[in-house]
Amino acid sequence: MFKLDPPPLLFETSRPGRRTAIFEQAADLPPRPLESLIPAHLLADSPPPLPELGELDVVRHYTSLSTLNMAIDANFYPLGSCTMKYNPKRNERLASLPGLLALHPYQDEDSIQGMLALLYELQTDLAEIAGLDAVSLQPAAGAQGELTALLMAAAYFRDRGERRTQVLIPDSAHGTNPASAHLAGFEAVEIKSNAAGLVDLDDLNARLNEQTAVFMMTNPNTLGLFDPQIATISELVRSRGALLYLDGANMNAILGVVRPGDMGVDLMHYNPHKTFSGPHGGGGPGAGPIAVRASLAPFLPAPIVIRREDGRYALDHDRPKSIGRVRACFGNVGVLVRAYCYIRTLGPDGLRDVARHAVLNANYLRARLRGIYPVPHDATPCMHEFVASARQLAREKGIRATDIAKRLLDHNLHAPTVYFPLIVPEALMIEPTESESRATLDRFAEALRAIATEDPAVLHEAPHTTPISRPDEVAAARTPILRWRADAEDPAAAGRSPDPASGPRSRLASGTSPTSVPVG
Repeated sequence: MFKLDPPPLLFETSRPGRRTAIFEQAADLPPRPLESLIPAHLLADSPPPLPELGELDVVRHYTSLSTLNMAIDANFYPLGSCTMKYNPKRNERLASLPGLLALHPYQDEDSIQGMLALLYELQTDLAEIAGLDAVSLQPAAGAQGELTALLMAAAYFRDRGERRTQVLIPDSAHGTNPASAHLAGFEAVEIKSNAAGLVDLDDLNARLNEQTAVFMMTNPNTLGLFDPQIATISELVRSRGALLYLDGANMNAILGVVRPGDMGVDLMHYNPHKTFSGPHGGGGPGAGPIAVRASLAPFLPAPIVIRREDGRYALDHDRPKSIGRVRACFGNVGVLVRAYCYIRTLGPDGLRDVARHAVLNANYLRARLRGIYPVPHDATPCMHEFVASARQLAREKGIRATDIAKRLLDHNLHAPTVYFPLIVPEALMIEPTESESRATLDRFAEALRAIATEDPAVLHEAPHTTPISRPDEVAAARTPILRWRADAEDPAAAGRSPDPASGPRSRLASGTSPTSVPVG
């Protein structure tokens, strides 16, 4: 099987005398001793042994490295829960228009009326889609949207003179839910799932009390199931004076079909990169708008974009009950512009089709894998994603979810999310999104079916086509190699380029497989 070699290091392609740019014209400033600019004790005895390269060498090096990355523009990305779908390039171009891109956050409001109008309309659109009354665009990510909403809930109950200390969270929730609850000062209380993978109403009813501030739920949940008990859940929560929060991570499954506010939800967040259009991954930037009922609107982070009676737009900072700013300036406006373009391009019918196609693709893929990758909770059709299990393959052949994920790289396919949610053993959480064609789904299904029949020894060493196969991921995370090996000769002291054979590339290439874990 063809295996890619690691790209050569810049030090390996370096040749004395090569230059990226040559400045023949003398500087127009008089020279100054380096010691007058930098303290002498901070200066090295000699220049660092940097590689010497031409511009084309540098361009080809980094282009070559970029091709080793999985990317939505080049690969199918069925990451359940993360919703790695294609984002139209049109929205990237629109967000880069000079009149939008060149704005400064501290400009006078009179000079940014167009941008304020756009943000005001986006607030209105997101409120309508949610079926709620007010929106803040300020949070910088979905997780920060969760935290912001819970801080608002705390402020809401303080304003009412109530002390509530608990947030109830289903056992299938995203990990950010309990983390947000703790950061907001609440105790996180777990609610069990029933045999169908839905909220256990008996457990919820038993744990609801006067200390409950919020019940956080995801609907559809992380198993890809829509919980039809939502009306009953809302009534139970409301009867105890608590608030119902929706983790809006899976809104792309119900977009334009049902509104959270109509289901009894009091507050929620959006993930624009998942539901609408925006870059995903790489650490940001991101956005996490929140939508709330009118009773919670006074507590929204300030400022909010408003439209004055004279038709002008402004940032409203005069909000006495606001929890305050949660993000510098107004947030990541570039991401919000992309979401606005996506919503306005598709319109109500197009947004509804997004949800319908996402659900159709997931159910089609689930049917293609039936009998090989069992879905523990399959009594009803799934929504935008489903969670299969490799437990049977693990027991019969020693093939684990990790092996399947690694082997998919040899098919030029990204792996689904593995080992989440935790309530499914050897979980394979698969989300095809609405962006993918039937041909792509068929190719993915055939790859998974073929992997299930392969020799386990082949899978245990996969991937076979990548420069690095299975590094020790735990060791890499805890003790990453950020410099040349300490036990190698110091190349700088020797006045030469470092020896690439002793560098981090060779250390990674000889990495070990993760420690085996007994199959449950």
